[in-house]
Amino acid sequence: KNFFLYPVELELNFYFDNDFADIFEVRGYKREKRGKFYPVEVKKDKIRFGYKGLDNITRETLISFTPFPSDIVSTKVNYKIKLNPKESYTLYLTIQCLIEKQSLMESSYKEALYYIKRRVKDWENKSCKIYTSNEQFNQWLKRSWADIVMLTTSTEYGIYPYAGIPWFNTIFGRDGIITALECLWINPFIAKGTLAFLAHHQAKEFNPEQDAEPGKIVHEIRKGELARTGEIPYAKYYGSVDTTPLFVILASKYFERTGDIDFIKSIWENIVLAVSWIDNYGDVDRDGFVEYFPSKKGLSNKGWKDSEDSIFYEDGTLVKPPIALVEVQGYVYKAKKEASKLARILGEKELALKWEKSAEKIKELIEEKFWCDEINCFVLALDGDKRQCKVRTSNAGHLLFSKAITPSKARILASLFFEKHFFSGWGIRTLSSLEIRYNPLSYHNGSVWPHDNALIAFGFSLYGFKEETIKILKALFEASTFFKLRRIPELFCGFERRPNEGPTHYPVACHPQAWSSGAVFLILQGCLGLSIEKNEIIFKHPMLPHFLEELWIKDLILKKGKVDLHLKRHGDDVVVNIIKKEGEVKIFIEK
Repeated sequence: KNFFLYPVELELNFYFDNDFADIFEVRGYKREKRGKFYPVEVKKDKIRFGYKGLDNITRETLISFTPFPSDIVSTKVNYKIKLNPKESYTLYLTIQCLIEKQSLMESSYKEALYYIKRRVKDWENKSCKIYTSNEQFNQWLKRSWADIVMLTTSTEYGIYPYAGIPWFNTIFGRDGIITALECLWINPFIAKGTLAFLAHHQAKEFNPEQDAEPGKIVHEIRKGELARTGEIPYAKYYGSVDTTPLFVILASKYFERTGDIDFIKSIWENIVLAVSWIDNYGDVDRDGFVEYFPSKKGLSNKGWKDSEDSIFYEDGTLVKPPIALVEVQGYVYKAKKEASKLARILGEKELALKWEKSAEKIKELIEEKFWCDEINCFVLALDGDKRQCKVRTSNAGHLLFSKAITPSKARILASLFFEKHFFSGWGIRTLSSLEIRYNPLSYHNGSVWPHDNALIAFGFSLYGFKEETIKILKALFEASTFFKLRRIPELFCGFERRPNEGPTHYPVACHPQAWSSGAVFLILQGCLGLSIEKNEIIFKHPMLPHFLEELWIKDLILKKGKVDLHLKRHGDDVVVNIIKKEGEVKIFIEK
């Protein structure tokens, strides 16, 4: 817009290029050769770049301009603009990425914006809305949910949350499941789509290149050039040991939330196969624990901390495989408990009893084999000789989420995680600062991961440690005020909190990252002691932090009804009021 009282003339020049680099090339992967670049195609209102990869797939980038430019020469676009006093000029630049054989309608900026707004509106109609008396907290909630919506993609099996931008903008099994769990009370359709997709892509046979075994749930799916050519093994890769038990947990929790027995019946075979994988292939040496060996082409570590240096002994040396991670055993315990519930509902009594007994045995083994008096904590892992890796990590906190340990041990962990060597002031570190490999700048050895904190915080609430849950919520909320757009990233550095300074950014973290965006919703659920079972809402000892006086939940959809709620804090107490109720909804409050 020209704010002067006289006419002005100006030129705008745009320069474009495209190298069609695969995301792994951006990360530093070196290739011996590449595909064929097509000559740049120029028209009066658009530029088209083209590339045929070594996978024989043609990829194009189409850049369109509205209104027409004054001139386009090769990859330079020129606008000569004349503006009278107070006159405005709007330029639309639309970039579309086209892949051969994939249907994608060429659309204008306005058309694309319209479809996005319509999609967001559809999401609003299917999700409950949360508001509080704290506008800064509301901004964090709004940004987090907007990022969940942005990252969630439609598949032929339902919606699925992609893991994160830019590095993990694709299907990840573990990330999708945990994101769905975090958001389950707000929108169960994420869980349904995630379960349906993963059930369809469950491994049916052995494939060492993919780390695939019958019943295993997929870790990662990529469709870039390097994946299609086999230069990297991640086209369809099954190299994680925790995704399969997490799949079973999500299935049971989805049923608990919705009562959708027809869907559970449709994936029951997949659930049974997943539990069978745990027993037949996950437990490598038949000692009752799920272990893994490093892959030759894929990942060397197969839990959520999959860096090469993240699993080690107390002296810093790397662990001898097969490796049994502590949190994975908790997931397995939880998976068998949840599978047993579903089996009983479906009339599979013998299977239910078998899984129930197995779960209780695993719980005993976790206490017996993973607890270490020397560090007053559950150890990181057991090695191939069943030797303990006596390292204090956040992994042990996931046992709280799985409710796989006794209340007395849970109390010890709750105290331990808030000691100075673990708690940075912004959250619980992945690794205690007392450990030899501690590095607050590292990816997994001393940083703070919001989703990690969310699972631990929710675990605190399951044992009744609401004050600890609130401490985590407060820390991450305050951290969010220092990040652009209130967007909590994948991780941030684990330096100790200093007055008048925010957390130190991890330079190449994904933001947004789905399970980081979902963290606030799971922690808030833990604070409220909120559980939903079909048409019943239960608040168990609800608490709110001092910075949240009031909280509103609008359009909370249940199996046969919908409800609006208002929660108000009075000291340490929370009063729940029903604003509006439709259908057969029951609400219980335990104090």
